[in-house]
Amino acid sequence: MKSCMNSPLRRMPQHGGIIFRFLFFICFLFFIFVIYLARRPLLGFAGSFWIVNDKPAASDAIVILGDDNYGGDRATRAAQLFKDGMAPRVVASGRYLRPYASIAELEQHDLTDRSVPASAIVRFDQHAENTKDEAAALAQLISSRGWKRILLVTSSYHTRRARYICERTFPAGTILLVVAAPDSQYDPHSWWHTRAGAKIFAHEFAGMFLAMWEMRNSSVRTSDSSLLLAPSPGW
Repeated sequence: MKSCMNSPLRRMPQHGGIIFRFLFFICFLFFIFVIYLARRPLLGFAGSFWIVNDKPAASDAIVILGDDNYGGDRATRAAQLFKDGMAPRVVASGRYLRPYASIAELEQHDLTDRSVPASAIVRFDQHAENTKDEAAALAQLISSRGWKRILLVTSSYHTRRARYICERTFPAGTILLVVAAPDSQYDPHSWWHTRAGAKIFAHEFAGMFLAMWEMRNSSVRTSDSSLLLAPSPGW
């Protein structure tokens, strides 16, 4: 009985298990090594995922989403679009900071500093605490003005989430184009090198999942942006 238990045939499964575990460990190490070598392109892909940037086309209004950065990068991009003749007006949207001051007021100042005429600026003060609330407030403005074609300007890292929310919130049939404003604090190809870049990435990651959860029962209301081919009649 003992001779049977100690035979080579009884020891083969144990040896086979050890070999399998060793091969698995080697494959795992190789996988980690490949991930390490590819970390930069992978992180760069992840950083670029949040960015969408439609080709600008003639619209009824250029809309700047609130909470522009210190350098006013969103206002700068919107002013460029205005000078290129993409729309006859720019909406400076921003939440109230105090009962007597708002981010919209700061955006208005940024636009005039960038040679946008005051008569072409629509200042839109609102109390929104997030992008979803701001989109709902802007939807009312767009509907009341009868605008059909919108160029939405926001920070590059915020464009995908902004599009997801606005296309489910703006009035049905609105033709929406989202234009990315390069942000001085976020480089999609090296965001992990700075604290600000990492915070922005994490914020967008969490914000996108929250938006998807909050709007899980909402469907797309805006039209395909590719339909925006010519200026609106009656400019």
